[in-house]
Amino acid sequence: MLSRKGIIPEEYVLTRLAEDVPDHARWLLFGMVWWLIAFAHGDLDHSTRLQRDPAEGASGAPGSFVPCVTSIHSFTSAFLFSIEVQVTIGFGGRMVTEECPAAILVLIVQNIVGLVINAIMLGCIFMKTSQAHRRAETLIFSKHAVIALREGKLCFMLRVGDLRKSMIISATIRMQVVKKTASLEGEVVPLNQIDIQMENPVGGNSIFLVSPLIIYHVIDKNSPLYDISPLNLHHHEDLEIIVILEGVVETTGITTQARTSYLADEILWGQRFVPIVAEEDGRYSVDYSKFGNTVKVPTPSCTARQLEEDKSIMDTMPLSPKGTIRKRSVKLKPKFTISDEPS
Repeated sequence: MLSRKGIIPEEYVLTRLAEDVPDHARWLLFGMVWWLIAFAHGDLDHSTRLQRDPAEGASGAPGSFVPCVTSIHSFTSAFLFSIEVQVTIGFGGRMVTEECPAAILVLIVQNIVGLVINAIMLGCIFMKTSQAHRRAETLIFSKHAVIALREGKLCFMLRVGDLRKSMIISATIRMQVVKKTASLEGEVVPLNQIDIQMENPVGGNSIFLVSPLIIYHVIDKNSPLYDISPLNLHHHEDLEIIVILEGVVETTGITTQARTSYLADEILWGQRFVPIVAEEDGRYSVDYSKFGNTVKVPTPSCTARQLEEDKSIMDTMPLSPKGTIRKRSVKLKPKFTISDEPS
């Protein structure tokens, strides 16, 4: 089977089997089974069905013959009984008797098969209608992360946004640094995952994505980026920062997850994201065409450790940012207005 070799996922094979078997095919299949049971037992033999009990004499009373399923005289009646069993209609004209254990077993099997196939089909419909991965595609991250000064400290910053008007409930964001480390005993961990503390406008890891937010991490002595300088931000550096955004879709209640990562050469030193939220005529609007744009700002070219140990470095820094805007174009809607429609 192809699914066991990994070419086609096994869940996909089961889904396609459930979808490709129509109801009438199942009814015909079990209708044939019921017809064979009636044929093997002699229910279709008119002379057997009309057999009289000799003890009744000429009174014409029916004999003691009991069929497996009552009122099955042809394949058509067997097919109708299969439909009644499959969809649990139960008109009352046909029923299974205790004469044939095989008929009782087929009745149980048909009910179980029908329940399983219906459950699979309902699951397929639910997965296709929910489409959690489609919702995750509307959660966007900036193409590059930046490192710049904020409140006199070096901070790692990225921008996250939501393109849809429907909200993400209980949204949380977390970051991990993945890099090669070595312990004091000489053990080398090639992919060491280290959680880093984040700061955002609402505090903690929870976020409220009514508009794009700049998530930042203060690089202090507890940060794994404490010894990172501009010289380390190149493609040869063994460093990757993974960002994971999770939340519940408001319309379906399904948990969705969006992920991205930043390699060392995707982190811009001395850059800051340009503002994209503006107030126009008493309404706030978001210009997503500038979502990834950055501007150069004065930033010391040293590590956070050196900046903390030598405070005189800040005295040489100009206060006003100078430089050109670095554009990161994204194919998105140009503007998104944050306000209710006027009544």
